[in-house]
Amino acid sequence: MRIGINSFLFTSPFTTASTPLFRTFKRWGFDTVEIPIEDPSHIDPAKVKAAADAAGLAIGSVCACMGPGRDFRGSAADQKAAMVYCKALIDQAVVLGCPALIGPVYSVVGKADAVEPAQQKKEWALVVKNLKVLAKHAEKRGILICIEPLNRFETDFLNTCDQGLKLVKAVNSKAVKLHLDTFHMNIEEKDSAAAIRKAGKHLGHFHACGSDRGTPGNDHIVWPPIVKALKDIGYKGDVVIESFTTDVKVIARAAAIWRKIEPRRNDIAVKGLAFLRQALA
Repeated sequence: MRIGINSFLFTSPFTTASTPLFRTFKRWGFDTVEIPIEDPSHIDPAKVKAAADAAGLAIGSVCACMGPGRDFRGSAADQKAAMVYCKALIDQAVVLGCPALIGPVYSVVGKADAVEPAQQKKEWALVVKNLKVLAKHAEKRGILICIEPLNRFETDFLNTCDQGLKLVKAVNSKAVKLHLDTFHMNIEEKDSAAAIRKAGKHLGHFHACGSDRGTPGNDHIVWPPIVKALKDIGYKGDVVIESFTTDVKVIARAAAIWRKIEPRRNDIAVKGLAFLRQALA
């Protein structure tokens, strides 16, 4: 398992000018970087790939930023915007040499409200329909789409591994897998290790975050059963630290980070990496 870092910990938006971060990530010992692309125009993927290669760092995943106006269960305009955006990220992933598009690739983040069963059924059908189209594009381009359930405060659509697996199976594409995150699982799952085992061969991506969205290992999550579950299912994908701090204001507001989680944000990366290296050994 490779260990990666999500660049949101240090910058938003990530642009071509952000690539000097790669040298720092490599020096700290990370194997991969996860790049949230807020708008495809923000990067020149060939230049970003060249910078990663020069640093000796793999681009392990591209993170979909499903902001306002990008919603596969929303209006016709929102569905179209989400499709154009996600297809563009898949095309950029090819140039980046990146194997996967990850994240809540189904709906705008923050849309969380009580939805009547009839409306739920309608929204589910819309997401499945749109993801089938997106999956065909991903299949042609050789890119995985890894769908992430979020906690109940960030979405009302997909919160648990069970719901995620239901969606993966409904789309029924070799290009679509599940993405689990310890922060969200800590809120929504009865047993995170059991959820990982249930995901099994469908697990395509994994986020290792502290229970407070800080440093993995400096939190109340019981990590040994999670690590054992990953090994038991033969998971070979990336394990990525996706944490946020008040230093990056836009992301702090979006993720409800109102206080310093750690004294220094570098500690989240450096100490989190050291913990995961030991835990995964």
